[in-house]
Amino acid sequence: MTELRFDGRVAIITGAGHGLGRSHALTLAERGAKVVVNDLGGTLDGTGSSAGPAAEVAELIAKNGGEAVVSTHDVATPEGAAAIVQTAIDAFGKVDIVVNNAGILRDKSFGKMSVEEFDQVLAVHVRGSFLVTRAAFPHLKEQGYGRIVNTSSPAGLFGNFGQANYSTAKMGLVGLTKTLGIEGARAGIRANAIAPIAWTRMTESLLPAEFEERFTPGRVSALVAYLAHESCETSGEVFSVGAGRIARVFVAEGPGWRQEDHTVEDIRDNWQAIMAEQPYLTPTTLGEQAGASLRAML
Repeated sequence: MTELRFDGRVAIITGAGHGLGRSHALTLAERGAKVVVNDLGGTLDGTGSSAGPAAEVAELIAKNGGEAVVSTHDVATPEGAAAIVQTAIDAFGKVDIVVNNAGILRDKSFGKMSVEEFDQVLAVHVRGSFLVTRAAFPHLKEQGYGRIVNTSSPAGLFGNFGQANYSTAKMGLVGLTKTLGIEGARAGIRANAIAPIAWTRMTESLLPAEFEERFTPGRVSALVAYLAHESCETSGEVFSVGAGRIARVFVAEGPGWRQEDHTVEDIRDNWQAIMAEQPYLTPTTLGEQAGASLRAML
C-alpha cells in the first residue's frame, strides 16, 4: 500500500499549539510537509498569549526530522492572518494547505450570553478562518492547487446547550466550506470541513474520562491528512469524525408538499407531508436546490 506523503508541500495550521491542531501539525510533518505552526498561545477563552505552545510543537517537529516555523499572529485580524501566510511564503516560498483549526470557547446559556461573548467566538472561528483563507487564496489560485480544511463541530451541525455562539460559528463554517468548494474548483482548490469529537483541553471537562483513550486527536488527524492530500478530489463536504468512525454529514431536503394558493390551514393539514424525509434530495449547490423547486412546479 502506497503511503500518502506531503513531500514538497507547505501547510499552515492554526491553533496548532494544543490538541487537534498540534496533532494535525505533527501528522503532516511526519509525512513530509513543511509546517507553519500558528498559535496565539492564549487560554481557552482567548485571553492572554504565549509563544510557548507553538514553539514547543515546532521544536518537536524539528527533533523528529521535519521542518516547521512558528507563528503567534492573531487569526481574527486581517494583519494577523496576512502575517501567517507571509510566514509560510518567507520560510518556504509557498503555501499549499490551510487547516483552519483555531478556536476559543465562551460557553454560557443563551439568556446570559453577552454580545461580546457571542462576537468574540465568531471572530476567531469564522472571521479567523475567512481571513486566513482569504490571505492564502491568491497564492493557491495562482499555482492552480490548494487544499483547505475547516473545523466545524457536532455542536454547529446539531446544536448544543450553552453554546449558541460556538454553534453559530461552527455552522457558519459549513457554509464557508461549501462556497469555497464551488469557487475554488476551477483553480484546483478543494475545501472540506470536519466535525470532530476528540479529547482535548477544550473538551476534557465535557467528555467522560473513559473517552480519553478512544477519542484521541490522532484519529481525527488521519482524516485531515487525507483531505489535505493531493489525491483527494472530494470538495465541499463535511465529515463527522471521532473514535475511529468517519461519516459524511450532508444537508438534505425532503420531497415536500406543493399546492398553489395554499392557506395557513392547508399548511397545518399537510404538515406531515412537509415534515417527510423520504425520498430526500442532497443538493450540492444553490442552483441544484432551486432547480428541484422549479421542477416541482411543473
